[in-house]
Amino acid sequence: MNPSDLHTLIQQGENEAVEFKTLPVRSETLAREMVAFANSAGGVILLGIADDGSIIGIDEHERTEEWVMNIARTSVIPALNVQCEVITYHHKTIALIHVPKGKDKPYQTGDKYLIRVGSTNRLATQSELMRLFQMSGVFHYDATPIPQASMNDLNMATLDQYFASYGFEFSKEDDIARKQLLINTDILSPSGEPTVGGLLIFGINPTRYLPQAAVMFAHFNGVEIAADLIDRQEIIGTLPQQVDTAVAVLKNNIMRPSTINGTKRIDTNSPIPDKVLREMVVNACVHRNYSIAGSRIRVLMYSDRIECISPGRLPNTVTIEKLRSGVSYASNPILLKFMDNLRYIDRLGRGFPMIFREMEKLGKTVEVYELGEELRVVLAL
Repeated sequence: MNPSDLHTLIQQGENEAVEFKTLPVRSETLAREMVAFANSAGGVILLGIADDGSIIGIDEHERTEEWVMNIARTSVIPALNVQCEVITYHHKTIALIHVPKGKDKPYQTGDKYLIRVGSTNRLATQSELMRLFQMSGVFHYDATPIPQASMNDLNMATLDQYFASYGFEFSKEDDIARKQLLINTDILSPSGEPTVGGLLIFGINPTRYLPQAAVMFAHFNGVEIAADLIDRQEIIGTLPQQVDTAVAVLKNNIMRPSTINGTKRIDTNSPIPDKVLREMVVNACVHRNYSIAGSRIRVLMYSDRIECISPGRLPNTVTIEKLRSGVSYASNPILLKFMDNLRYIDRLGRGFPMIFREMEKLGKTVEVYELGEELRVVLAL
Protein backbone atom coordinates (compact mmCIF):
# COMPACT_ATOMS: atom_id res chain seq x y z
CA MET A 1 0.00 0.00 0.00
CA ASN A 2 1.36 3.41 -0.92
CA PRO A 3 1.43 6.33 1.56
CA SER A 4 -1.44 8.10 -0.21
CA ASP A 5 -3.76 5.09 0.20
CA LEU A 6 -2.69 4.68 3.82
CA HIS A 7 -3.39 8.35 4.48
CA THR A 8 -6.91 7.91 3.05
CA LEU A 9 -7.57 4.88 5.27
CA ILE A 10 -6.46 6.70 8.39
CA GLN A 11 -8.52 9.80 7.53
CA GLN A 12 -11.64 7.68 7.13
CA GLY A 13 -11.26 6.36 10.66
CA GLU A 14 -12.35 2.99 11.98
CA ASN A 15 -15.25 1.45 10.08
CA GLU A 16 -16.60 -1.90 8.90
CA ALA A 17 -13.37 -2.54 6.96
CA VAL A 18 -10.69 -0.78 9.03
CA GLU A 19 -9.48 -1.28 12.63
CA PHE A 20 -6.74 0.68 14.45
CA LYS A 21 -4.52 -0.95 17.09
CA THR A 22 -1.53 0.19 19.13
CA LEU A 23 1.05 -2.10 20.67
CA PRO A 24 1.18 -3.85 23.00
CA VAL A 25 -1.93 -5.80 22.03
CA ARG A 26 -2.84 -9.28 23.26
CA SER A 27 -2.76 -12.13 20.77
CA GLU A 28 -6.36 -13.01 21.70
CA THR A 29 -7.51 -9.49 20.87
CA LEU A 30 -5.85 -9.54 17.47
CA ALA A 31 -7.34 -12.98 16.76
CA ARG A 32 -10.84 -11.64 17.50
CA GLU A 33 -10.32 -8.82 15.02
CA MET A 34 -9.23 -11.30 12.35
CA VAL A 35 -12.22 -13.56 13.00
CA ALA A 36 -14.71 -10.70 12.82
CA PHE A 37 -13.32 -9.47 9.49
CA ALA A 38 -13.07 -12.97 7.99
CA ASN A 39 -16.68 -13.76 8.96
CA SER A 40 -17.80 -10.52 7.33
CA ALA A 41 -16.42 -8.95 4.14
CA GLY A 42 -12.74 -8.75 5.11
CA GLY A 43 -10.77 -5.71 6.21
CA VAL A 44 -7.47 -4.16 7.27
CA ILE A 45 -5.99 -3.94 10.77
CA LEU A 46 -3.49 -1.08 11.16
CA LEU A 47 -0.93 -1.70 13.91
CA GLY A 48 0.66 1.48 15.23
CA ILE A 49 -2.38 3.75 14.84
CA ALA A 50 -4.37 4.99 17.85
CA ASP A 51 -8.18 5.05 17.93
CA ASP A 52 -8.19 8.76 17.11
CA GLY A 53 -5.94 8.24 14.08
CA SER A 54 -2.72 9.38 15.76
CA ILE A 55 0.39 7.76 14.34
CA ILE A 56 2.17 5.93 17.16
CA GLY A 57 4.23 3.38 15.24
CA ILE A 58 5.52 -0.02 16.33
CA ASP A 59 8.84 -1.38 17.58
CA GLU A 60 10.52 -4.70 16.81
CA HIS A 61 8.91 -4.72 13.40
CA GLU A 62 11.28 -7.43 12.20
CA ARG A 63 9.25 -10.00 14.18
CA THR A 64 5.81 -8.50 13.56
CA GLU A 65 4.98 -10.50 10.44
CA GLU A 66 5.97 -13.81 12.08
CA TRP A 67 3.89 -12.96 15.16
CA VAL A 68 0.83 -12.01 13.08
CA MET A 69 1.03 -15.14 10.90
CA ASN A 70 1.34 -17.34 13.98
CA ILE A 71 -1.85 -15.84 15.46
CA ALA A 72 -3.75 -16.37 12.19
CA ARG A 73 -2.67 -20.01 12.04
CA THR A 74 -2.97 -21.06 15.68
CA SER A 75 -5.54 -18.79 17.34
CA VAL A 76 -8.10 -18.67 14.52
CA ILE A 77 -10.16 -21.80 13.73
CA PRO A 78 -9.95 -22.82 10.91
CA ALA A 79 -6.53 -21.33 10.17
CA LEU A 80 -6.70 -18.09 8.22
CA ASN A 81 -4.37 -16.81 5.50
CA VAL A 82 -3.63 -13.12 6.06
CA GLN A 83 -1.05 -10.75 4.61
CA CYS A 84 1.15 -8.55 6.76
CA GLU A 85 2.75 -5.48 5.23
CA VAL A 86 5.25 -3.29 7.13
CA ILE A 87 5.75 0.23 5.78
CA THR A 88 7.23 3.54 6.91
CA TYR A 89 4.77 6.40 7.27
CA HIS A 90 5.58 9.85 8.72
CA HIS A 91 8.96 8.47 9.81
CA LYS A 92 7.32 5.72 11.85
CA THR A 93 6.79 2.02 11.22
CA ILE A 94 3.22 0.84 10.59
CA ALA A 95 2.03 -2.74 10.05
CA LEU A 96 -0.99 -3.45 7.87
CA ILE A 97 -2.73 -6.80 8.32
CA HIS A 98 -4.90 -7.57 5.31
CA VAL A 99 -7.67 -9.99 6.35
CA PRO A 100 -9.59 -11.48 3.41
CA LYS A 101 -13.26 -12.34 3.27
CA GLY A 102 -13.07 -15.88 4.62
CA LYS A 103 -13.48 -18.86 2.31
CA ASP A 104 -14.09 -21.33 5.16
CA LYS A 105 -16.69 -19.50 7.27
CA PRO A 106 -17.55 -19.51 10.05
CA TYR A 107 -14.27 -18.68 11.82
CA GLN A 108 -13.91 -18.67 15.57
CA THR A 109 -11.40 -17.91 18.28
CA GLY A 110 -11.79 -19.93 21.43
CA ASP A 111 -15.54 -20.54 21.58
CA LYS A 112 -16.54 -17.19 20.06
CA TYR A 113 -17.95 -16.53 16.58
CA LEU A 114 -17.61 -12.82 15.88
CA ILE A 115 -18.78 -10.58 13.05
CA ARG A 116 -17.96 -7.00 12.10
CA VAL A 117 -20.75 -4.44 12.49
CA GLY A 118 -19.75 -0.87 11.74
CA SER A 119 -16.52 -0.16 13.61
CA THR A 120 -17.10 -2.80 16.30
CA ASN A 121 -17.05 -6.56 16.65
CA ARG A 122 -19.88 -8.49 18.25
CA LEU A 123 -20.91 -12.07 18.84
CA ALA A 124 -22.89 -13.58 15.97
CA THR A 125 -26.54 -14.20 16.79
CA GLN A 126 -28.07 -17.61 16.21
CA SER A 127 -29.54 -16.57 12.85
CA GLU A 128 -26.27 -14.93 11.76
CA LEU A 129 -24.33 -18.04 12.74
CA MET A 130 -26.81 -20.15 10.80
CA ARG A 131 -26.17 -18.04 7.71
CA LEU A 132 -22.41 -18.40 8.13
CA PHE A 133 -22.72 -22.18 8.29
CA GLN A 134 -25.00 -22.10 5.26
CA MET A 135 -22.45 -20.09 3.29
CA SER A 136 -19.81 -22.71 4.11
CA GLY A 137 -21.98 -25.51 2.72
CA VAL A 138 -22.03 -27.33 6.07
CA PHE A 139 -25.71 -26.57 6.58
CA HIS A 140 -28.54 -26.06 4.09
CA TYR A 141 -31.62 -24.23 5.29
CA ASP A 142 -33.88 -25.74 2.62
CA ALA A 143 -33.42 -29.14 4.29
CA THR A 144 -34.71 -28.00 7.68
CA PRO A 145 -38.18 -29.16 8.75
CA ILE A 146 -41.05 -26.79 9.48
CA PRO A 147 -42.42 -28.04 12.83
CA GLN A 148 -45.83 -26.36 12.52
CA ALA A 149 -46.54 -27.85 9.07
CA SER A 150 -47.71 -31.35 8.07
CA MET A 151 -48.38 -33.44 4.96
CA ASN A 152 -51.78 -31.71 4.76
CA ASP A 153 -49.93 -28.54 3.72
CA LEU A 154 -48.65 -30.24 0.56
CA ASN A 155 -50.54 -30.15 -2.74
CA MET A 156 -51.30 -33.80 -3.50
CA ALA A 157 -52.34 -33.07 -7.09
CA THR A 158 -49.00 -31.39 -7.78
CA LEU A 159 -47.15 -34.30 -6.17
CA ASP A 160 -49.18 -36.74 -8.28
CA GLN A 161 -48.20 -34.91 -11.44
CA TYR A 162 -44.54 -34.67 -10.43
CA PHE A 163 -44.08 -38.34 -9.56
CA ALA A 164 -46.07 -39.50 -12.60
CA SER A 165 -43.26 -38.19 -14.80
CA TYR A 166 -40.97 -40.70 -13.05
CA GLY A 167 -43.37 -43.65 -13.31
CA PHE A 168 -44.80 -43.47 -9.76
CA GLU A 169 -48.56 -43.45 -9.15
CA PHE A 170 -48.29 -41.44 -5.97
CA SER A 171 -52.01 -41.19 -5.20
CA LYS A 172 -52.43 -44.97 -5.43
CA GLU A 173 -49.76 -45.73 -2.83
CA ASP A 174 -50.78 -46.34 0.77
CA ASP A 175 -50.08 -43.72 3.44
CA ILE A 176 -46.90 -45.40 4.69
CA ALA A 177 -45.43 -45.75 1.18
CA ARG A 178 -46.33 -42.17 0.26
CA LYS A 179 -44.73 -40.80 3.41
CA GLN A 180 -41.57 -42.81 2.83
CA LEU A 181 -41.34 -41.62 -0.77
CA LEU A 182 -41.64 -38.01 0.37
CA ILE A 183 -38.93 -38.56 2.99
CA ASN A 184 -36.63 -40.22 0.44
CA THR A 185 -36.98 -37.24 -1.90
CA ASP A 186 -36.41 -34.60 0.85
CA ILE A 187 -39.95 -33.24 0.60
CA LEU A 188 -40.53 -34.44 4.15
CA SER A 189 -37.95 -34.57 6.93
CA PRO A 190 -37.30 -37.95 8.62
CA SER A 191 -39.58 -36.78 11.45
CA GLY A 192 -42.46 -36.29 9.01
CA GLU A 193 -42.70 -32.49 8.70
CA PRO A 194 -42.32 -30.79 5.31
CA THR A 195 -38.88 -29.38 4.64
CA VAL A 196 -38.45 -25.76 3.63
CA GLY A 197 -37.56 -26.95 0.12
CA GLY A 198 -40.50 -29.35 -0.05
CA LEU A 199 -42.99 -26.69 1.02
CA LEU A 200 -41.62 -24.08 -1.40
CA ILE A 201 -42.03 -26.44 -4.37
CA PHE A 202 -45.12 -28.47 -3.45
CA GLY A 203 -46.86 -26.45 -0.73
CA ILE A 204 -50.48 -25.28 -0.87
CA ASN A 205 -49.64 -21.92 0.72
CA PRO A 206 -45.88 -21.65 1.43
CA THR A 207 -46.04 -18.07 2.74
CA ARG A 208 -48.26 -19.23 5.62
CA TYR A 209 -45.13 -20.64 7.24
CA LEU A 210 -42.46 -18.78 5.26
CA PRO A 211 -43.68 -15.18 4.88
CA GLN A 212 -40.27 -14.19 3.50
CA ALA A 213 -40.80 -16.54 0.53
CA ALA A 214 -42.31 -14.02 -1.89
CA VAL A 215 -41.33 -11.61 -4.65
CA MET A 216 -42.15 -7.92 -4.34
CA PHE A 217 -42.43 -6.14 -7.68
CA ALA A 218 -42.52 -2.38 -8.13
CA HIS A 219 -42.41 -0.26 -11.30
CA PHE A 220 -41.33 3.38 -10.85
CA ASN A 221 -41.91 6.28 -13.21
CA GLY A 222 -38.32 7.48 -13.06
CA VAL A 223 -34.80 6.42 -12.13
CA GLU A 224 -35.11 6.63 -8.31
CA ILE A 225 -37.08 4.73 -5.73
CA ALA A 226 -38.74 8.00 -4.67
CA ALA A 227 -40.42 8.31 -8.09
CA ASP A 228 -44.15 7.74 -8.53
CA LEU A 229 -45.34 4.13 -8.64
CA ILE A 230 -46.74 2.78 -11.90
CA ASP A 231 -47.35 -0.75 -10.60
CA ARG A 232 -46.79 -2.72 -7.41
CA GLN A 233 -47.48 -6.41 -6.80
CA GLU A 234 -46.80 -9.07 -4.19
CA ILE A 235 -46.09 -12.39 -5.89
CA ILE A 236 -46.63 -15.48 -3.75
CA GLY A 237 -47.18 -19.22 -4.23
CA THR A 238 -44.74 -22.02 -4.92
CA LEU A 239 -41.42 -21.15 -6.54
CA PRO A 240 -42.56 -22.27 -10.03
CA GLN A 241 -45.64 -20.05 -9.64
CA GLN A 242 -43.53 -17.12 -8.44
CA VAL A 243 -41.13 -17.43 -11.38
CA ASP A 244 -43.89 -17.65 -13.99
CA THR A 245 -45.85 -14.76 -12.48
CA ALA A 246 -42.82 -12.50 -11.98
CA VAL A 247 -41.67 -12.95 -15.60
CA ALA A 248 -45.20 -12.26 -16.89
CA VAL A 249 -45.44 -9.11 -14.76
CA LEU A 250 -42.06 -7.88 -16.01
CA LYS A 251 -43.03 -8.45 -19.64
CA ASN A 252 -46.29 -6.56 -19.16
CA ASN A 253 -44.48 -3.60 -17.63
CA ILE A 254 -41.58 -3.31 -20.08
CA MET A 255 -42.16 -0.52 -22.56
CA ARG A 256 -41.55 -1.44 -26.22
CA PRO A 257 -40.88 1.78 -28.18
CA SER A 258 -41.82 1.30 -31.80
CA THR A 259 -42.44 3.08 -35.08
CA ILE A 260 -44.63 2.43 -38.09
CA ASN A 261 -42.85 1.40 -41.27
CA GLY A 262 -45.35 1.00 -44.05
CA THR A 263 -47.97 -1.36 -42.68
CA LYS A 264 -45.72 -2.85 -40.00
CA ARG A 265 -44.95 -1.77 -36.43
CA ILE A 266 -41.20 -2.14 -35.76
CA ASP A 267 -39.53 -2.05 -32.33
CA THR A 268 -37.01 0.78 -32.07
CA ASN A 269 -35.41 -0.61 -28.91
CA SER A 270 -34.75 -4.34 -28.62
CA PRO A 271 -36.47 -5.69 -25.51
CA ILE A 272 -34.67 -7.89 -23.01
CA PRO A 273 -35.24 -11.53 -24.05
CA ASP A 274 -37.71 -13.53 -21.98
CA LYS A 275 -35.05 -16.12 -21.15
CA VAL A 276 -32.86 -13.43 -19.54
CA LEU A 277 -35.72 -12.21 -17.33
CA ARG A 278 -36.60 -15.79 -16.45
CA GLU A 279 -33.01 -16.73 -15.56
CA MET A 280 -32.64 -13.64 -13.38
CA VAL A 281 -35.79 -14.46 -11.39
CA VAL A 282 -35.06 -18.21 -11.19
CA ASN A 283 -31.59 -17.58 -9.78
CA ALA A 284 -32.99 -15.21 -7.17
CA CYS A 285 -35.68 -17.70 -6.08
CA VAL A 286 -33.43 -20.77 -6.02
CA HIS A 287 -30.28 -19.31 -4.49
CA ARG A 288 -31.58 -16.71 -2.02
CA ASN A 289 -31.06 -17.21 1.72
CA TYR A 290 -34.46 -18.21 3.08
CA SER A 291 -33.22 -18.13 6.67
CA ILE A 292 -33.25 -14.30 6.55
CA ALA A 293 -36.71 -13.67 7.96
CA GLY A 294 -38.54 -10.52 6.98
CA SER A 295 -36.57 -10.02 3.76
CA ARG A 296 -38.15 -10.81 0.40
CA ILE A 297 -36.85 -10.85 -3.15
CA ARG A 298 -37.41 -7.43 -4.71
CA VAL A 299 -37.71 -6.81 -8.44
CA LEU A 300 -37.59 -3.06 -9.01
CA MET A 301 -38.18 -1.61 -12.44
CA TYR A 302 -37.09 1.92 -13.32
CA SER A 303 -37.18 3.83 -16.60
CA ASP A 304 -33.57 2.89 -17.32
CA ARG A 305 -33.01 -0.45 -15.58
CA ILE A 306 -34.38 -3.51 -13.76
CA GLU A 307 -32.92 -4.44 -10.36
CA CYS A 308 -33.37 -7.90 -8.88
CA ILE A 309 -32.38 -7.92 -5.20
CA SER A 310 -31.98 -11.30 -3.53
CA PRO A 311 -31.43 -11.76 0.24
CA GLY A 312 -28.14 -13.46 1.11
CA ARG A 313 -24.53 -13.30 -0.03
CA LEU A 314 -22.70 -15.69 -2.32
CA PRO A 315 -21.28 -18.90 -0.78
CA ASN A 316 -17.72 -18.75 0.54
CA THR A 317 -15.86 -19.91 -2.56
CA VAL A 318 -17.98 -18.11 -5.17
CA THR A 319 -17.15 -14.66 -6.54
CA ILE A 320 -18.89 -12.40 -9.05
CA GLU A 321 -16.11 -13.18 -11.55
CA LYS A 322 -16.73 -16.92 -11.15
CA LEU A 323 -20.46 -16.44 -11.75
CA ARG A 324 -19.73 -14.74 -15.04
CA SER A 325 -17.44 -17.61 -16.01
CA GLY A 326 -20.14 -20.20 -15.41
CA VAL A 327 -19.36 -21.49 -11.92
CA SER A 328 -22.41 -23.28 -10.51
CA TYR A 329 -23.27 -23.21 -6.82
CA ALA A 330 -26.00 -24.66 -4.61
CA SER A 331 -27.04 -22.62 -1.61
CA ASN A 332 -30.28 -24.62 -1.57
CA PRO A 333 -29.57 -28.06 -3.09
CA ILE A 334 -33.11 -29.37 -2.56
CA LEU A 335 -34.64 -26.41 -4.37
CA LEU A 336 -32.01 -26.71 -7.10
CA LYS A 337 -32.82 -30.40 -7.56
CA PHE A 338 -36.56 -29.89 -7.94
CA MET A 339 -36.31 -26.78 -10.12
CA ASP A 340 -33.89 -28.70 -12.34
CA ASN A 341 -36.29 -31.64 -12.55
CA LEU A 342 -39.12 -29.22 -13.42
CA ARG A 343 -36.96 -27.72 -16.21
CA TYR A 344 -36.66 -24.29 -14.66
CA ILE A 345 -32.88 -24.49 -14.30
CA ASP A 346 -29.92 -26.70 -15.05
CA ARG A 347 -26.85 -27.39 -12.97
CA LEU A 348 -24.29 -26.59 -15.63
CA GLY A 349 -23.65 -23.01 -14.57
CA ARG A 350 -24.92 -21.59 -17.88
CA GLY A 351 -27.40 -19.10 -16.42
CA PHE A 352 -25.28 -16.06 -15.66
CA PRO A 353 -23.01 -16.43 -18.72
CA MET A 354 -26.18 -16.49 -20.86
CA ILE A 355 -27.46 -13.29 -19.22
CA PHE A 356 -24.17 -11.48 -19.90
CA ARG A 357 -23.96 -12.83 -23.45
CA GLU A 358 -27.52 -11.91 -24.44
CA MET A 359 -27.29 -8.43 -22.94
CA GLU A 360 -23.98 -7.79 -24.69
CA LYS A 361 -25.64 -8.71 -28.00
CA LEU A 362 -28.12 -5.90 -27.35
CA GLY A 363 -25.36 -3.50 -26.35
CA LYS A 364 -26.77 -3.31 -22.83
CA THR A 365 -24.95 -3.63 -19.52
CA VAL A 366 -25.32 -6.08 -16.64
CA GLU A 367 -24.13 -5.39 -13.11
CA VAL A 368 -23.87 -8.07 -10.43
CA TYR A 369 -22.67 -7.09 -6.97
CA GLU A 370 -23.10 -7.75 -3.26
CA LEU A 371 -24.36 -5.00 -0.98
CA GLY A 372 -24.66 -5.90 2.68
CA GLU A 373 -26.53 -9.18 2.99
CA GLU A 374 -27.96 -8.96 -0.54
CA LEU A 375 -27.00 -9.92 -4.08
CA ARG A 376 -28.08 -7.46 -6.77
CA VAL A 377 -28.44 -8.03 -10.50
CA VAL A 378 -29.03 -4.88 -12.57
CA LEU A 379 -30.12 -5.06 -16.22
CA ALA A 380 -30.03 -1.91 -18.34
CA LEU A 381 -33.21 -1.22 -20.34
